[in-house]
Amino acid sequence: MDVTGLMAIVLFFFSVAAIWGAYIFTRHRERVMMIEKGLSSEEIKSIYQRSGQARPLSALKWGIILVSVGLALVASLIATEVLLVDEAIYPALIALFGGLGLVLFYRIARNILPQT
Repeated sequence: MDVTGLMAIVLFFFSVAAIWGAYIFTRHRERVMMIEKGLSSEEIKSIYQRSGQARPLSALKWGIILVSVGLALVASLIATEVLLVDEAIYPALIALFGGLGLVLFYRIARNILPQT
């Protein structure tokens, strides 16, 4: 009888439950410490609420990153098929192009947003 599959399923659900329990426990401890420090319930709620402001350049950032990662995958595919380079180039080019995409986003955002 093969119990490997059963053990994998049990371990998966145990891991999910353990992570969820740790999250709940840590969040509870954090809130108890805030109450002990004297914060009111309104102050605690304001800490956990997201600010209503949308970041206007978020879509631009993710667009540039996804396009640059796509270009990295195309360049990696060309390098492995045409230039016969090892497939280990995939993560390197993804990191390189992703970083270049973030630098490009920084330069664009710096020009768009007002200087503070």
